[in-house]
Amino acid sequence: MPSPLMSLFTGRPRPAVGAIVPRRTLDDVVLPPATRRALEDALAQVRKRALIFDRWGLGERHATGLGLAFNFAGPPGTGKTICAEAIARELGLNLVVVDYAELESMWMGETPKNVAAAFRAALENNAVLLFDEADAIASRRSTGSAHGYEREANVAVSVLLRELEAFNGVVIFATNLAANFDPAFERRLRAHVLFEMPGPAEREQIWRGQVHPRRTPLADDVDFAALAARYAMSGGDIKNAVIKAASGAAAEPGPDASKRLHQRHFERAAEDVLAAKGAMEQSLFVRPEAQAAEEIARRIQPVDAWPRAAGTAALVLSGTALIASLAALVAVLVR
Repeated sequence: MPSPLMSLFTGRPRPAVGAIVPRRTLDDVVLPPATRRALEDALAQVRKRALIFDRWGLGERHATGLGLAFNFAGPPGTGKTICAEAIARELGLNLVVVDYAELESMWMGETPKNVAAAFRAALENNAVLLFDEADAIASRRSTGSAHGYEREANVAVSVLLRELEAFNGVVIFATNLAANFDPAFERRLRAHVLFEMPGPAEREQIWRGQVHPRRTPLADDVDFAALAARYAMSGGDIKNAVIKAASGAAAEPGPDASKRLHQRHFERAAEDVLAAKGAMEQSLFVRPEAQAAEEIARRIQPVDAWPRAAGTAALVLSGTALIASLAALVAVLVR
């Protein structure tokens, strides 16, 4: 792949898409029953497309929009990407994955071109087209006089809508933030599949599926049911916890032949993974004094709310209150 630094100097955009031969199947992912049913319904729509549009004649009535666009929405680590790959394999097609980090260009006008190129790549490779982080490319368009980046984003969404109308293949949009989708884009989605967090029963299956049934040295005290009941984690989190637990067990002193993964290794790894997620969700820049300042600022009446017809006395009273509030703010920041 060309160097991003070289692309910066040459002005040539980096490749935005890549085709792969799918290897995952639906048996490789553990899903809640409702999610699996929705996924099977989506697959049925693809398999019966010839019946609907050819034999039933709907293709003659609807010249555009014959493609099947699906929205896979849910938290990270719930199996969206794996299921997209599994669907491609079920259909006997390749998979073209569009990473938005590669799709977006710093050069004006290149991002919409990359969007169009993604659809061409899917057509040329006889592939299912997967847009990862789809909310970034299909976000709500700005209204009014958009300039610069906003205008570029609006054009990219318009190109996406045009390509969807002309495309006759299968497109999957995976997102953690479906609420950010442009309304016109939502109307072009054929079905929504909600990927929910796994329940205890699904989590136990995921825990078991992440270790090798014969080669992973598990101690007798390992209880996957207890881990599933105690830790509410996504499949991706469980995968990370298993690898972390194995690393912790392997790092302990002693001969490798005698090392085992114990329950404590899995528990410590699960807690570390969850703690890391909690740390990422917090702002590193919110200090107690800043929170206090925000509270004081909320208590200050805006100028527009000052009484205008009550005369000078009311204005002086409001000004006094403002000075007192500012003094309190300074005291908090200095402390």
